[in-house]
Amino acid sequence: MDYPLTHRQFYEGLKAGELLGLKCQSCGTYTVPPKITCAECGHTELEIARLNGMGKIRTFTVIRVAPEGFNAPYIVALAELDEGPWLMGNVEGLDVDDNVDGLIGRKVRVDHKVIPPLNYSAGEGVAVTFQLV
Repeated sequence: MDYPLTHRQFYEGLKAGELLGLKCQSCGTYTVPPKITCAECGHTELEIARLNGMGKIRTFTVIRVAPEGFNAPYIVALAELDEGPWLMGNVEGLDVDDNVDGLIGRKVRVDHKVIPPLNYSAGEGVAVTFQLV
């Protein structure tokens, strides 16, 4: 079975300013990031779709002890995209000690940041980020 959208293609799309996902040909559900089957019905007939990259924050947490390569504190959020799927990413541009009140429900735009190679990585990485709208 071939993957219609690989994680590499997903991250290359982010770097090019596109949010790519998969649309199920059976139930119409969108899946992001890519998986081999539909997240809703398990169907395997999926087609690549461009999503508008807009959504709302549904929940978040503040990370105060960061892994290698990250600077704490920072915010990790789950955003419900306009097309339906939920996507995890870091909220950029906020002082976590002053501006987290009222964050749930705020509109965001999906973006990305490139993470340089670390000691235990396979090279450059790409992280999903959210910008408040």
